[in-house]
Amino acid sequence: MSIPLRSDATYDLLVATSMGVRLTPVDRQPMHVARLLTMQATSAESNVASVSSYLGLRVKVLTAFVKGSPIARFIRDDLASRHMDVEGPEIPQGGPWGYRHQFNLADTGAGTRGPRVHNDRAGEVGRLLSAQHFDLDRIFGREGVRVMHLSGLFAALSPETSRFCLELARTAKKHGTRISFDLNYRESFWKHREAELRAAFSEIAHAADILVGNEEDFQLALGVKGPEAGGKDLARKIDDFKAMIEGMRTDYPEVSVFATTLREVLSVSRHLWGALLFAEQKWYVAEPREIEVVDRIGGGDGFVGGMLYALLRGWPPEQWLQFGWAS
Repeated sequence: MSIPLRSDATYDLLVATSMGVRLTPVDRQPMHVARLLTMQATSAESNVASVSSYLGLRVKVLTAFVKGSPIARFIRDDLASRHMDVEGPEIPQGGPWGYRHQFNLADTGAGTRGPRVHNDRAGEVGRLLSAQHFDLDRIFGREGVRVMHLSGLFAALSPETSRFCLELARTAKKHGTRISFDLNYRESFWKHREAELRAAFSEIAHAADILVGNEEDFQLALGVKGPEAGGKDLARKIDDFKAMIEGMRTDYPEVSVFATTLREVLSVSRHLWGALLFAEQKWYVAEPREIEVVDRIGGGDGFVGGMLYALLRGWPPEQWLQFGWAS
């Protein structure tokens, strides 16, 4: 295996996240005409962790809750049903105009109507998370963690979460925890914070063992030189991604694994889906093939979750890619 892991750790995987709820209309209706909605507890990072927790590995989630909130109780119970250990502060709401958990309003699309997501994150309690809320030396030292996964969505959520992710990366590195970082660039999170976030993302990426992202993520989050985005076929995208990563390896010598997913939308319910992995000085490719889309949101998280599970199980890199694709 290209990434030796701690053998004495209590936890196989740890994620830091801001939890919220997702509301989705039934029967693929548009949100604005829906009367019946399903509610799920969700975040990108907990999506990743769910693959390992459901399949029997020990997972820990660091997050924040609104004290006394029924939504917070819903989220706690949901994470417990996924067999996850949870740690984090309970923060007083501060009145009706205070803190809350984010709402993700998700229209999955149907026919020729594409999917649409509307995020309502005002007053999001997870934006307050900081290293002061946790005993990181206990978590990474005495308890121990084999792999920590961070996402650029959480790292860019607020100045506080950016500093928190930096402290997590530094402490994890000190205690021999391997670090996975999905860049997950979102333009709206970076507005007026470009220099601050570029510096934070660069430090986390230099500490990481595993970097995940598409061409634009690497270019926009880290300033890496790469090909122009645009309407290229998947074969061309594979070649471009390989060339970009080969150029990065000197600047990011600590990173031993690079990965990306490959997607081409045929229709709302049919995509071509593939993936690409560099590990142990070799490239592995899952050629794009057609899949039926159950839910468009979270496909990339499923890939990362499956890849990390396979890595934690000690499988060879080719199977990291295959299980990530399958997930």
